[in-house]
Amino acid sequence: MKKLLFAISLISAVNAVAQTAPGVVKLGGVDLTASLRSRLYVWDWFQPTGAYDNQYAYSGNLLRLNFTIKTDTTDFDAEVAVPFILGLPKNATAPAPQGALGFGSNYYAANTNSQYSSMAFAKQLYLRHHFGKQQTLQAGRFEFNDASELTPKSAILATLKRDRISQRLIGTFGFSDVGRSFDGLRYSWNKPTADFTIVAATPTRGVFQTDGWGWNRIGFAYAAFTKDWGHGGHSADTRLFAIDYDDFRHILKTDSRALAVRRGDTENIHIQTFGAHSVHAITTKSGTIDVLGWGAVQMGRWGTQTQRAYALDFEGGFQPAILPHLKPWIRGGYTIGSGDGNAGDDKHGTFFQILPTPRPYARFPFFNMMNTEDAFGAMILRPHAKLTASSEFHSLRLSNPGDLWYAGGGAFQPWTFGYTGRATSGQGSLGNLYDTSIEYRASRRMTFTGYLGYTQGLAVMEKIYPAGKDGRFGYIEALFRM
Repeated sequence: MKKLLFAISLISAVNAVAQTAPGVVKLGGVDLTASLRSRLYVWDWFQPTGAYDNQYAYSGNLLRLNFTIKTDTTDFDAEVAVPFILGLPKNATAPAPQGALGFGSNYYAANTNSQYSSMAFAKQLYLRHHFGKQQTLQAGRFEFNDASELTPKSAILATLKRDRISQRLIGTFGFSDVGRSFDGLRYSWNKPTADFTIVAATPTRGVFQTDGWGWNRIGFAYAAFTKDWGHGGHSADTRLFAIDYDDFRHILKTDSRALAVRRGDTENIHIQTFGAHSVHAITTKSGTIDVLGWGAVQMGRWGTQTQRAYALDFEGGFQPAILPHLKPWIRGGYTIGSGDGNAGDDKHGTFFQILPTPRPYARFPFFNMMNTEDAFGAMILRPHAKLTASSEFHSLRLSNPGDLWYAGGGAFQPWTFGYTGRATSGQGSLGNLYDTSIEYRASRRMTFTGYLGYTQGLAVMEKIYPAGKDGRFGYIEALFRM
């Protein structure tokens, strides 16, 4: 109750400020913008065996202050982030294979077992130089989400890229109360209908650790060409991309090999990923049809093993012309990330998701794209310009029952691998996820969101959590912008 009262009082205080804020604040030649995101989380993780906290609530908050100076040829950006997390559970980590019982456990462990944690750090600090109207070179600390380089002219395609393509492999993990940035270089050649981007960087610390100052011993290079095209009632967006990823932290890897074998493998994870996406929207008299395809293959080295893996996603949707007051959008699809069925050979077949933001694709974030099959359906309703309601169903299985059930979103501190894996004893059915979210955009400055997800655990959950195979997760969020 104290946490709830604190969250309400915090929201009320910022609301009063936001209502009087004029927008961008001019401080001489400096533009100041600010935002505060405040969430109250409620977890009811799958029931562990023993006296551990799988039911708890805590408050996660993120204040961001951004200072920008722009000239005709150069932009300078400095942003300070201040995450503050309140009331984390002290006893939300059970022995393997039950492990971390929700994100509360992750935050608690990542911040030296503290229930309350906060830190101010540089979220962004970069210079960006413009070479004419089409080319830019950015250097320093910045945010980057893969597939966000070019925004399609079609609003439908822009929404699909943002919600169903971007951040699958490289992202800021912006759903967390800290997030991640990247230290490095970004070159872009951009036209209204085409873009070529190269990024070479290392990921910063953060995500669950509130100290986001440092970085990790990881480097990656990303290159992509994107084209916005189509004619008449057909709009399309297509991208080709390649990613070279090198993790030289020499820490214990998460995979299905025996612990003794993994302890003896301190070689780099050096993986090359090649992929593409194409998304289309076709307008007819009956409504608008959308089709989306995304895929990637991987090769390289997983320590002493050879990496050979893949992932695919196929989706479609329909926005019928009927029911204009609700503006329904019906969508469905199938995603698969390969798994490894033979831990004893010299090949690693589990798809590696690199540095993503998993939550857009796993709204109850207990799974990701690694060794997972996800058949899903969604219904989106927009009864008002300020209101969006979305309900989803996901039927989840492991791609290979001989592999692990994976969760996580990549490296966030030097000594933690970033992905966890739970042994499943050969079981394949993970669970059925039902969820609903409601977003209300009260004004340009204020947005409120509520989410509730329920998972009906199946064979994997029954094996790992015999005391209670079902789980629940929800939160309420208030976002205020200056």
